[in-house]
Amino acid sequence: MNILVTGGAGFIGSNFIHYILDKYPNYKLINLDLLTYAGNLDNLKSIENNPNYVFIKGDINDYKLVSELIKKYQIDLIVHFAAESHVDRSISGPDIFLQTNILGTANLLKAALDNNKVRFHQVSTDEVFGSLGKEGYFSEGTVYNPSSPYAASKASADHLVRAYHHTYGLPITISNCSNNYGPYQFPEKILPLFITNLLEKKKMPLYGDGQNIRDWLYVEDHCRALDLIIHRGKLGETYCLGGEGEMTNKQIAGLLLEKFKFGQEMIEYVTDRPGHDYRYAIDFSKIKKALGWQPTVNFSTGLDLTIEWYQNHQDWWRKLK
Repeated sequence: MNILVTGGAGFIGSNFIHYILDKYPNYKLINLDLLTYAGNLDNLKSIENNPNYVFIKGDINDYKLVSELIKKYQIDLIVHFAAESHVDRSISGPDIFLQTNILGTANLLKAALDNNKVRFHQVSTDEVFGSLGKEGYFSEGTVYNPSSPYAASKASADHLVRAYHHTYGLPITISNCSNNYGPYQFPEKILPLFITNLLEKKKMPLYGDGQNIRDWLYVEDHCRALDLIIHRGKLGETYCLGGEGEMTNKQIAGLLLEKFKFGQEMIEYVTDRPGHDYRYAIDFSKIKKALGWQPTVNFSTGLDLTIEWYQNHQDWWRKLK
């Protein structure tokens, strides 16, 4: 299979490329990435000379480029990771989120349609569903109710992907996943930020009272799910991916303090994010029943693996910070 991966130099995209090349050594992966602040070719250094891996620096909004790549490499599938994804940045400057996440997705869909209806997988987020209270779970039937400009831009993109399937017959699938963590995550996100701050003996900035809840999914489990969806998923369908790892941000901070043997003085309470969603949690029973997927890495194990990775790759994150 020849796969065009957009945003493959980012956190989840680079993990996906490593996973697929390791599992399917005969697949060819074309990585199209603009290398904005969160795109990092160091994530892919170990495979840069792999004959089945090609990196192209370019913009998903460049129709001519995308169309040429599909033709040149006889692309069978587009896996679309490329996105502006940091909620805080979307609050302070939403325009680039609309440009990349909505118009960029629209451009990719047009190129896929114009080139013999290339199969398209949209990697999305649980944030499109808005916020949960203390009870309940997001599922494929949950009504979209995004709270931030980031979430709204991803929701718009998902709607476009479905529209291209229903209107034009483009073969698509969508996945909405909970918060990912693991190697190569840019250190503005909560887990790598907290871990690297503690490695630098700096305080962890905790929003509000720290009671916001997220469901955590180890990135390799996410890659396994994507593997199943692109090979066996039903066209036109959406699959929700969760990690069975619900934690408050304060609980995460507390776990890290234990592991690093620091006291409460290493937590700095900061002004809460505007419109901060209270809780995300995912019911992944559909993909479990249909494709046999469930997360295999629990949060405690995944956190240890993540801490170890950041301890052993300080040259990777120090220059980013």
